[in-house]
Amino acid sequence: MKIAQKNKILETCLIAGRIMIESGSEMYRVEDTMNRIAYNAGIQKSLVFTTPTGLFIGIENQPYVQLGPVIVRTINLEKVENVNTVSRQFANKEITLDQLMMRLESIDHHTPYFPFWMQIFSAAIVSAALMIVFSGKYTWENCIPAALAGALGYYILSEVNKRTNVRFIGEFLGSFAIGVTAYLLYRWHIGNNLDDIIIGAVMPLVPGVAITNSIRDLLAGHLLSGMVRGVEAILSAFAIGTGVALIFRFII
Repeated sequence: MKIAQKNKILETCLIAGRIMIESGSEMYRVEDTMNRIAYNAGIQKSLVFTTPTGLFIGIENQPYVQLGPVIVRTINLEKVENVNTVSRQFANKEITLDQLMMRLESIDHHTPYFPFWMQIFSAAIVSAALMIVFSGKYTWENCIPAALAGALGYYILSEVNKRTNVRFIGEFLGSFAIGVTAYLLYRWHIGNNLDDIIIGAVMPLVPGVAITNSIRDLLAGHLLSGMVRGVEAILSAFAIGTGVALIFRFII
């Protein structure tokens, strides 16, 4: 196998792995996909090392190694599924290596996402529904304020994250806005339980996928990735809690 072909295989594996990490996939799934792509492309033994901020791939006993950074980490499980799909197609010889690379580039840049208004609406529905679940009461009068506060908090979180690369600021400002909104609605007698409103409204901000992936990585033996993601989830939860706590400390 020529050097250019080997480099192309490694580059394709890096693209697939980077997309999956950026989209919220577990590390063991990323490594398995990269190894399978390399094996089906003709590399009998590939060496893969992944972290939440970068990934490496090489060929055993050969001086061929490539690495790639992971800049952005979000949740987009549709991209993860699409990468798995094209990986299976490549394994079944339905597409060539060049076609696989082209499809991975298309997945990376052209995967459709839900419109922003639909995300806000979904955050409102989730806030109202989980308010009932966590409060344990069918207090329907708190659904509307929980939905309004949750939608506003998610809107601020999304807008702040678009405009700054500083982590956890969006969670803090979003939860602070939720606390202020919930308090004002409660004072205006729109809702009768401030705690239930806030509990429901902050749920769209909670890093549930990050916590789940952290535990799954730890159980799979990826201790570094598991701890890093766990700390990241804890800091997000701390930012959310701090934003709400300021309302109780200085306003209520």
